Amino acid sequence: MTRSVFRFLSRQPDPVKLVGARHVLRLPRQSDFEQWYALRIASRRFLEPWEPTWRADEMTQAAFRARTIRNEQEFSSGQSVPFFLFSKDEEELLGGLTIGYIRRGAAQCCMIGYWMGERHAGQGHMGAAVALAIPYIFSSLQLHRIEAACIPENDRSIRLLEKAGFQREGYLRDYLRINGQWRDHLLFALLSKDRAPNGTLSD
Repeated sequence: MTRSVFRFLSRQPDPVKLVGARHVLRLPRQSDFEQWYALRIASRRFLEPWEPTWRADEMTQAAFRARTIRNEQEFSSGQSVPFFLFSKDEEELLGGLTIGYIRRGAAQCCMIGYWMGERHAGQGHMGAAVALAIPYIFSSLQLHRIEAACIPENDRSIRLLEKAGFQREGYLRDYLRINGQWRDHLLFALLSKDRAPNGTLSD
């Protein structure tokens, strides 16, 4: 992508922004680098057990720029919606939530993944982010099924998904290479029919 096209993309208004009582989900911007860098560096030991191995250039501004451009391309092509999660009032970066692997046709399905800065964990922020994302996925994206996978030892993520109404559906052997090792994952899913039209869980 040429620099002029990149500048054009960076000037565009947010194509999608999900706003709740205390949180905002929006696409990453180049101007988010400093907040992202500070939060990820401070949370590295907290995040590494649950993520793919960080590359040598993981935290450089050039890598962040390339990632943001890729995010814009994947969003434009309908492949994913990569959100950053911010506090609504302070506009502080808290973490991220990605709606990825969007599949149309007969599947009408996606996969969600998320990360949270260590100092913000355990305060309900990601639960609020998932609650914002679910109606967007089912209504705006008009998908039928949301999947999520997590390492069996990740109790915090399991509780989050179960609280959001996801059901455990299976066990995926050596599903993803996490922190240098192939790890088994639990598969969770939520269907559009599992939720009432107002976005609450159906009985």
